[in-house]
Amino acid sequence: MCAQQEQPAPELRTTHKILHLSIPRMGNSTSAKNNLSTVATANQIQETISDNCVVIFSKTTCSYCNMAKKLFQEMNVNYKAVELDTYENGNQFQDVLRQMTGGRTVPRIFINGNFVGGATDTQRLHREGKLLPLVHQCQMRRSGNLDQPCTFP
Repeated sequence: MCAQQEQPAPELRTTHKILHLSIPRMGNSTSAKNNLSTVATANQIQETISDNCVVIFSKTTCSYCNMAKKLFQEMNVNYKAVELDTYENGNQFQDVLRQMTGGRTVPRIFINGNFVGGATDTQRLHREGKLLPLVHQCQMRRSGNLDQPCTFP
């Protein structure tokens, strides 16, 4: 579900690969299957974040998610949208994102491997002139031009 009002997020939170998740065991044969599925989901999330400069974990019906996607579109910034309401295990994605970021609401936005917050946090970074430099930092890192200054159109 979309957050009606987002809690302020720290400037950036670095995410780390999840090697161990604390998941309660249910004592039946399906719990091991669920644990593996959760670990696989965590690995899939981490891989998506690592492979893309901007990732928005979103839902197709969420107005805050649409607001965030529109902001990146207006800035001509490519992003990877993961529409959780189209995934069979979308709730599991949100549970893992809660462990990674401290929140379960969408959108959950990552730039350059760092969690930056939700839609209002991202808009704030944009208003403060900090959003585009984060994106450019990732693009420069990926292209191998770390010594080049960022230029803006």
